[in-house]
Amino acid sequence: MTYKDQMVHVSGKNAGDVVLFALSTCPWCSKTKELLNKIGIDYGYVDVDLLEDKDRDEVKNALAKSDLDMVFPVIIVDGKKYILGYREKQIMALAGLK
Repeated sequence: MTYKDQMVHVSGKNAGDVVLFALSTCPWCSKTKELLNKIGIDYGYVDVDLLEDKDRDEVKNALAKSDLDMVFPVIIVDGKKYILGYREKQIMALAGLK
């Protein structure tokens, strides 16, 4: 099993392939999930700290290949656009909101 197999899917409006890497204990990660849910974006997420060691390492390696520090939350859109941290305006722009 990989971290992708453990990703939780939240249905909503298609804004591309939106993936959220979060921590279960991070208040900014919780706020990011709440905002994505409020604006109705379709996304998948995984709480990295709840993964097994092998799967957690896979996420760390994937983020390192993208030159991303281990900052949470991390939203990746279509594998190329990154939103690091809780950035309300950038997240709302995913839904075409300002």
